[in-house]
Amino acid sequence: MRAEALNRVKLVFSLFDADGNQYLEPEDFELMAKRVIQAAPDADDAEKDAMLAAFRKYWTTLATELDANHDGRISFEEFAACVLTPERFDETVGDFAESLAALGDPDGDGFIERPLFVALMTAIGFELANIHALFDAFEPTDSDRITVETWAFGIKEYYRPDKAGVPGDQLVGDLAA
Repeated sequence: MRAEALNRVKLVFSLFDADGNQYLEPEDFELMAKRVIQAAPDADDAEKDAMLAAFRKYWTTLATELDANHDGRISFEEFAACVLTPERFDETVGDFAESLAALGDPDGDGFIERPLFVALMTAIGFELANIHALFDAFEPTDSDRITVETWAFGIKEYYRPDKAGVPGDQLVGDLAA
């Protein structure tokens, strides 16, 4: 596993751990889903429902794959083992990526404008400077937009343990391995 992938996963774990107790629990995913959905007020109900379902599936996959002691929570070690194993987590990441990218395109034109991208990524908890660096790494158009496909692919790539130098590395900033 590449150090870059581990750093990306450390960051995601810290953001999803909404209460800071060093464990992921179903409530963390419900809270994150609500914050993200609130950041996209122009999205339609189907897109919002898909995002909520993707967050719930994310949690369910983790709980099903990892919660061997059935305590209803996931440690960082358990989390990294699952999300960095593509055969165990690709489908869940794919659903999450497609739902989040679609939420960023409420008018259905296939593009995500920077302000909504920033709002969604801020709702997740990423640092503002890193969000802008990521958007720029996606090589926006002259009208400061990226495609839905580009963002969805970037999310999926973020979780690949064999990848380095991906746009998503911009989100990690100075996080040490």
